[in-house]
Amino acid sequence: MTRSLRQTARAWAATLRPSPRESPRDPELMARVARLESVVEGLQDAVYRQAQQHDREIGELRARTDPTEIARALSADARRRGL
Repeated sequence: MTRSLRQTARAWAATLRPSPRESPRDPELMARVARLESVVEGLQDAVYRQAQQHDREIGELRARTDPTEIARALSADARRRGL
């Protein structure tokens, strides 16, 4: 089973975090790691939202291309055109 990007980023960042007994490592590095974590989470959220949007669009396309729906649309079009 693959780990999510967020889990991987957290595991990597955890290796950079000092233990309670240690003095903090480079504060600039820690700030950069925190910023990268937030960027990764933002990207992951954006990818999730985009996937949800694609799922909705595919569902709508499937509904519109259902044979009964196509027959209904063709029949309605024929009635409008007087065929």
